[in-house]
Amino acid sequence: MDTGEETARAAADERVWTVPNAISFLRLALIPVFAWLIVGEHDVAALIVLAVAGASDWVDGFIARRFDQASRLGRMLDPAADRLYIFVTLIGLAYREIVPWWLVVVIVARELVLAGTMPVLVRHGYGPLPVHMAGKSGTFCLMYAFPLLLLASVPGVVGEVAWTVGWASALWGVGLYWFACLLYLEQVAWIVRRDRAGSGAAAPGAG
Repeated sequence: MDTGEETARAAADERVWTVPNAISFLRLALIPVFAWLIVGEHDVAALIVLAVAGASDWVDGFIARRFDQASRLGRMLDPAADRLYIFVTLIGLAYREIVPWWLVVVIVARELVLAGTMPVLVRHGYGPLPVHMAGKSGTFCLMYAFPLLLLASVPGVVGEVAWTVGWASALWGVGLYWFACLLYLEQVAWIVRRDRAGSGAAAPGAG
């Protein structure tokens, strides 16, 4: 790739006003609405907002890939929006005593561990590392589990099935979430060891 192409690619990567980013901003703007709905026990409306948010997550990724509108901001907004939806849903469900508070603690603890690596990465000249596939899978499981746990309050077979499948998805999501965290910590440790050894080797891919 020549210098001109590299410059154009770098400029494209710094774009802010793209369709995928606009969709991500809209998804973020819906978070306070979703929080109010779930705490106020407007479950149908909350499920609709969560479904729209989940669909928009797929749509903005498709547009970014299909029309070459990927950007550095978009790669930051997507996981940030996912984490905020997970956090808000967890707090709302725990507040309503649908899920136990230990589930909130387990998931928030993982985020705090990852946040603690940021000063280390910055000191070694890195920003956030790419999200691992295990982390994406864990996020998907959690985002799939929460609407089901919300449906578990419905009496009868629907509620029983939703409770069983929802908890299975939630536990798988937590396991994958922490597995991805360990992989991330391993990458950070590798970067530290490499820099201390003065090696010029490239960092391992995050998947």
